[in-house]
Amino acid sequence: MAEKAVSNHLVTEVREVFGKGAARKIRATGKIPAVIYGHGTEPQHVTLPGHETALILRKSNQVLELDIQGKTQLALVKDVQKDPVRQIIEHIDLVVVRKGEKVIVDIPVRIEGESAPGTNVNQNANTLSLEVEATHIPESLVVSIEGLEDGAQILADAVTLPSGATLITDPETLVVGIVGETEQDLGDEPEAAPASEVSGESPDSSPDSSAGSSAAE
Repeated sequence: MAEKAVSNHLVTEVREVFGKGAARKIRATGKIPAVIYGHGTEPQHVTLPGHETALILRKSNQVLELDIQGKTQLALVKDVQKDPVRQIIEHIDLVVVRKGEKVIVDIPVRIEGESAPGTNVNQNANTLSLEVEATHIPESLVVSIEGLEDGAQILADAVTLPSGATLITDPETLVVGIVGETEQDLGDEPEAAPASEVSGESPDSSPDSSAGSSAAE
C-alpha cells in the first residue's frame, strides 16, 4: 500500500511571548516554537503544530508552506533542535525563501546495486552540497555501484545531479570506493609437538637405552 503524501502546508500561530519558560509551555500543548528569518526581514516567532510538523521533518531539507495570519510564506527548514534523550523537537529555525530562488543544501547520497563478487563498498561521503531551487530540492542523490570491480572509485563530479543543480562540494571528493575482500590473518599455525613430548617421555628414556646402560654397569 502506497504511503500517503504528507502536505507541507502548516497553519502557524504568531508568538508574542518568548524565553525558555514560554517555549516549555508551548511544547506541553503539543506544539513547536519556531523562528523565521531571512531576506533582511525581522525575525518572526511562530508556533507550529507538533504532529504535522514532525511528519514533514522525517525527510531532510523540507520547504514549508506556512499560513501566517492568512498570508502564505515559504520557508526552508534550516535547523532542528531536539532533546538529546527523548528526541522531542524543541525548536526549529526557518529561512524565508521564494519561488525560483536558489539555496545551498546538503543532499544525502544513496547507494544502489551490488559491486562485483569478492569486493566491499566504502562510502566516504554521505552527503553532497548542491545549489538548487528552493522548491525543487531532491530527497537524495543515487549512486549506482552495480558490478564495479576492486579499485573502482566514484568522485563527486561523476554523480548525476538533478536538472538545474550545481555541485558545491569539491568535484574531486571521493564518494564511493570499491576494495577487494582480504582474508583474515590467523597467524602462523603452531608446529606439531614431537611424539615423545606428547607421551611425556624424554628421548633418553627408551627401553633400548636403559638396557644399554645396565649392561655397561
